[in-house]
Amino acid sequence: MWRRTRRAWQALAIKQKMMAFTGSVLLIILLSCLLDAWVVRFSLVDFYRILEENSKNSELVQALELETEIFQKYVKSPDEEKEALLQEAMQKTRKSVSELPFDYESLGAERYAKTWSIRNSFEVYQEKRDRVLGLNETVAGYLTELYEVYDMQEYLLDYARTLLIESVGAGNAVYHARYPWVIGGIAAAIVLIFLLFGAVLRLGRMIQHSISDPVVKLAEAARRIAANDFFIEDIRVENQDELGELVGAFNTMKYATAHYIQTQEEKRAALDELHEKEMERLEMEHRLESAKMELLMSQVNPHFLFNTLNVVGGMANLEEAEVTEKMIHALSDLLRYNLKNDLAAATLSGELKIVENYMYLQHMRFGARISYKIDCKADAEHIIVPAFTFQPLVENAIIHGLTPKVEGGWIKIRIWQKEAEVFITVADNGVGMPEEIRQRLREQLLQNSGSRERIGFSNVARRLIAMYPEGQVELFSKENKGTLIKIRIPMKGGK
Repeated sequence: MWRRTRRAWQALAIKQKMMAFTGSVLLIILLSCLLDAWVVRFSLVDFYRILEENSKNSELVQALELETEIFQKYVKSPDEEKEALLQEAMQKTRKSVSELPFDYESLGAERYAKTWSIRNSFEVYQEKRDRVLGLNETVAGYLTELYEVYDMQEYLLDYARTLLIESVGAGNAVYHARYPWVIGGIAAAIVLIFLLFGAVLRLGRMIQHSISDPVVKLAEAARRIAANDFFIEDIRVENQDELGELVGAFNTMKYATAHYIQTQEEKRAALDELHEKEMERLEMEHRLESAKMELLMSQVNPHFLFNTLNVVGGMANLEEAEVTEKMIHALSDLLRYNLKNDLAAATLSGELKIVENYMYLQHMRFGARISYKIDCKADAEHIIVPAFTFQPLVENAIIHGLTPKVEGGWIKIRIWQKEAEVFITVADNGVGMPEEIRQRLREQLLQNSGSRERIGFSNVARRLIAMYPEGQVELFSKENKGTLIKIRIPMKGGK
């Protein structure tokens, strides 16, 4: 029952709820007023009527007694003062008789009959009394008529006293009969007031639950949204009125706003990522341009040098200086590669040939202190790598790894292919590098920062990753043991 009532209440519109609440309060006030009026009427009006009847009867008795007394004194010794008092007493008696209650339904048959007798007898008594007051004492029959007046006064007093006694008795009976009803009415009024008060409280709580609570929840959610907290739980209410519709619309707008903000955040993050990649690309292009500029600056009249080397090579051939001729051809090939290459891509075979010429020149320079070996087990003609991939690595190995070592050492380049990946290692048994230097090089590689020079580990690693984003370059080194650079590039996926 209560659940059905609550569901019906939740389905009411706010205006209907307020009208129901106001009507209930007004009805409760009206019922309270009616009950109070009934109790007042029952306890005061009826009792007042009883007291009024008793008072009128008592006034009549007192008036008759006073008139009788003054009448007797006036008859014995008449004078003007007693006559004035007698007239006043008679007027009061006449008024008391006229004001006697004379309603059959309220008096009952017995008291109504006595009242009727008193009213009729009093009219006869007045005529007899006035006649006696107008007679002279010497008139025959005066005493007879006077004593008839006395008898009538006694008769009226007896009837008035009897009527007073019966009125008091009837009033007491009514009082005793109605007293329990009055007490019960008062108790019922108190109980009803408490019940109505409880009903008002219950109705107030229903108003609070259906109106105040949703508004408070909306205000709290609005405060959290104002603090940029859009990802909050939906507001849940049982209302099916305007507030229920408002809460539903609020939840929808909150979800739409949160989704929009999330989409904008994701879009902004994507734009930031694209911007970052674009900046990286621009940075790489800038570095390549810087490398080209440095290459051009380093090529002081390279064509003249290249032609001169060809002349020297020809003279060495005439003089049968084979080693010198071979060195000159190696240097010439190296210069020719530099002239025609613009730091873009190159075949693995071309890179190996150039690095072999370079290592041959270094071997001839340092003699037996430096040896080298190239082991390629891959299709070098069809594998593309950035130009100048090996020469900077080999140059670093010679300068930083083998030159500081008195007895020199070796450099090994090993290349092999496994499934869809090509692996390249450049190793030396030089002095290695301290852990802090190796760690710094790794951080520079991860942060895409470091020296702007074309040659060097960082430069080669960045260009390889730029060409093969899924590729990998690793550096391993240990002091007095040597250094190893491992490169992994996919056969597909190059830029």
